Amino acid sequence: MGANLDALSQLAPYEQGGFFAALLLAASISDIRKKIIPDSICLGIALTGMLDFELVKLAGILAAALFLITALLFGGMGGGDIKLMAAAGLVLGFSKSMAATFIGLTALLVFHAGNHIIQKLRGRTAQKAYPLAPFLSLGCLTAYFIF
Repeated sequence: MGANLDALSQLAPYEQGGFFAALLLAASISDIRKKIIPDSICLGIALTGMLDFELVKLAGILAAALFLITALLFGGMGGGDIKLMAAAGLVLGFSKSMAATFIGLTALLVFHAGNHIIQKLRGRTAQKAYPLAPFLSLGCLTAYFIF
């Protein structure tokens, strides 16, 4: 029986990673197509955190506070992005959530700069708002699988 539980605990992070990736992909697609991240996806991500739960990972929710403060002060960020990062925080924990946030926002900045240059060369105006979930998802998956 002990060996079976050890095998299950070894498998849990891989299963969790698969569910996490699938749900982040769903959030990204929804944000791109509809500009909304359904609560059901955020709930699924939070529940995915229970597959390999450690009490210390609750602090990962605090990483979403950065988004909440930004949304309250400056606007331009939806509640879905905040809920997405709070749910991802349960999977990643605090330090990986902060890394995910940094990676995701850096990817957005690089994408925007590249798009801005391309649009200027074409004589067009660059897009000012982008769906954030694809970039946050990239950051979350990078933090989950690499760090």
